[in-house]
Amino acid sequence: MHLTELQQHLSRLDLTPSRKLGQSFLVDENVSRWIAAQLQAGPEDTVIEVGPGFGALTEHLAGNVGRLILVEKDGRLAEFLAGKFGDKVEVVHGDATEYDVRPHFAEGSGGIKFIGNLPYSSGNEILRRFLDAPSPVTNAVVMVQKEVADRYVAKPRTKDYGVLSLMLQQRWRPTILKTVGPGIFHPRPAVDSTIVRFDPRPVDELALHSGEVFSSVVKQGFSRRRKQLHNNLPVESDRWQEIVEALGVKPGVRAEELTLEQWVALSELLDPHPCAALPPSSTESLDVVNEKDEVIDTLPRPEIHEKNLLHRAVHVFLLNKSGSEIYLQKRSQLKDSHPGKWDSSASGHVDPGESYLDCAARELWEEVWVKPKGELTRVARLDASEQTDQEFIEVFVAEPKGGIRVHGKEVDCGRFFPVELVARWIEERPEDFATGFRTCFRAWHEK
Repeated sequence: MHLTELQQHLSRLDLTPSRKLGQSFLVDENVSRWIAAQLQAGPEDTVIEVGPGFGALTEHLAGNVGRLILVEKDGRLAEFLAGKFGDKVEVVHGDATEYDVRPHFAEGSGGIKFIGNLPYSSGNEILRRFLDAPSPVTNAVVMVQKEVADRYVAKPRTKDYGVLSLMLQQRWRPTILKTVGPGIFHPRPAVDSTIVRFDPRPVDELALHSGEVFSSVVKQGFSRRRKQLHNNLPVESDRWQEIVEALGVKPGVRAEELTLEQWVALSELLDPHPCAALPPSSTESLDVVNEKDEVIDTLPRPEIHEKNLLHRAVHVFLLNKSGSEIYLQKRSQLKDSHPGKWDSSASGHVDPGESYLDCAARELWEEVWVKPKGELTRVARLDASEQTDQEFIEVFVAEPKGGIRVHGKEVDCGRFFPVELVARWIEERPEDFATGFRTCFRAWHEK
């Protein structure tokens, strides 16, 4: 789209670009085409574009990708886009900072791709909405203010390095592709803009840790940037000396001096996972039971699974206060069964001599680091079968008491989903879920 064409559209719609919304429209056809190409999206992809404006990027995506969703806050622009591109796009008139990404988890293993010329005023909030873990986004290309992009890719010991850098780099690899001047926009902004590509960080690049603890520690650490780090953290001097020795830094280190890897290590030292000291699950022994769920032997876990012997397990569903949403965990890639699949809020084998109820409470603490608000309620019991991985299962529900935290040793990530969305997701893509969860969810949901 050229400047003359843009001015005609603005006049026709009686629209003055909003400073409040950060509206600056791309008017360079070559740059628009180049940015769209960086997403590398094709006929098999679902793409979400935020802030499409008059469709400068959209023109190079519509008709060339499998599904194109445009999220536009300005109602006049949303109507214009729907008329211009017709059934080649789906236009969502709404605020991208409130866009619900959760239905897109059922898009398939390919996930979705994200692109946008993000407004200066809310770009970071939009990015968090779409990229915070767990995210259905597989890669993203965005254009933002240059000073903001510099923070995305910042390295330690620089002025731009801080909370935003670490929050994004924990899960993503941001790469600056190109910086452009104000001349390709109308109206011209007062600053340069930078195009950044985000690719997922391989899960094995960082030590296993809790994303929630990492986030909390980083925010505390940078709360007073000029102070020495230990002054920002709740840690005693003797313990701090042990920590800096483990990190290989000086006691007077400041927040901006620690690398991403050191921040991960620090979060683990300050608030270790409850299961950190437990032996590997492969060394566990479990009760073997008969068809009446009576204990007949105790054998190593690997032998039980190899021989398909009957044993016991629990599944726990954490619900929000209204009961309309359920917390799902995405299993760690280290799990010996169903790695990377979506599963119950917590689940696990009943230890020898342990009751189902006691096991449910223990698994809640070990997997999602939370205790139930009130009592755990048993809502279903399933006999052992192929659909339960040869486990007798009792299913419990509860509301969590406090915030949920997970750790990569047990759980990759998790979030609350509408119950009805989960029901549809299971029917459409059962392969996304652990076998036991599908069976337990249906037993509870269909009651």
